[in-house]
Amino acid sequence: MLVSETALLVVAPAWVGDLVMSQVLLKHLRQKRPAVAIDVLAPVGVAPLVRRMPEVRKVIEGPFRHGELSLLKRIKLGRKLRSAGYAQALVLPNSWKSALVPWFAGVPIRTGWKGEWRYGLLNDMRALSTQQLPQMAQRFLALGTEHRAPLPSLQSPRLQVDTRMARRLAERLGLQPGRPLLALCPGAAFGGAKRWPVKHFADLAQYYLRRGWQAVVCGGSADRDLAKSLAEQLGQGRCVNSAGLTSLEEVVDVLSLTTAVVSNDSGLMHIAAAVNRPLLALYGPTSPGFTPPLAEHAAILSIPLDCAPCFERECPLAHHRCMNELKPHIAAAKLDELLSVAGGQA
Repeated sequence: MLVSETALLVVAPAWVGDLVMSQVLLKHLRQKRPAVAIDVLAPVGVAPLVRRMPEVRKVIEGPFRHGELSLLKRIKLGRKLRSAGYAQALVLPNSWKSALVPWFAGVPIRTGWKGEWRYGLLNDMRALSTQQLPQMAQRFLALGTEHRAPLPSLQSPRLQVDTRMARRLAERLGLQPGRPLLALCPGAAFGGAKRWPVKHFADLAQYYLRRGWQAVVCGGSADRDLAKSLAEQLGQGRCVNSAGLTSLEEVVDVLSLTTAVVSNDSGLMHIAAAVNRPLLALYGPTSPGFTPPLAEHAAILSIPLDCAPCFERECPLAHHRCMNELKPHIAAAKLDELLSVAGGQA
């Protein structure tokens, strides 16, 4: 159900990676409905990324934490948004809480996937076929089309880069212009099962450091211990540890400076893809068929195991083979191959 409208409200996902992938929907909406204003309701933690999406007119920060009901806050925000006159709301998360604000705002058409008892809250409810739409990005995009209509081609996310800020960050962090830069992203908010061993990251980084590269460790405040361990294994002065020292917006600009990025399946992986850097994505307990990096120059590394993908936060068998057996020399060969194709410094 699509309508002729002047403004749309998109309720965004809370996870960084999901938020980046949701830009495929925004790009499609901007292309097909150029006169329509697109506003995005996003959690505070990921709202800075939405500001790097040129398709968006306005970012509305949700005053509630991820997972909490905050019913009174949702009622208040919904009533405040009534005057915006949104003709349609596209609700990307599957939780019933995420559909409350558009309902309280009186948005006449509220579109989303069937799930979590959202009858009434959504009046354009879609039944999801996971076989027809195996990728999360496809599911976001499908909500912006007529129900059961053929799916348009996915357009890769592209976050805007602040080049002046990037230069300032390079100076602040001590990154040297002119030298190839390898970004290491050892964190994964979902859980430890998705994390490549720190020792593997260090061994891979040493391979490139010996060839004259420089390295930067990227991550948030929750990744500080991992990043510190990685920096210590590389040795004093052998890399720049930016984990916890850069905001989410600044990470976009830092990653834009890199020659290559090596990352677990994480939010930073999707940011690296969205700034179009050569990317080696490491998969173990999760599936690259569900949340692949949407980029031209991205390579995926995983090994076939009977127990993978398990989609568990921690390895249920306690051996973590899916990540432990992704050896650094295999990753180096894969990254060198990618760089030779992408025109980087292999």
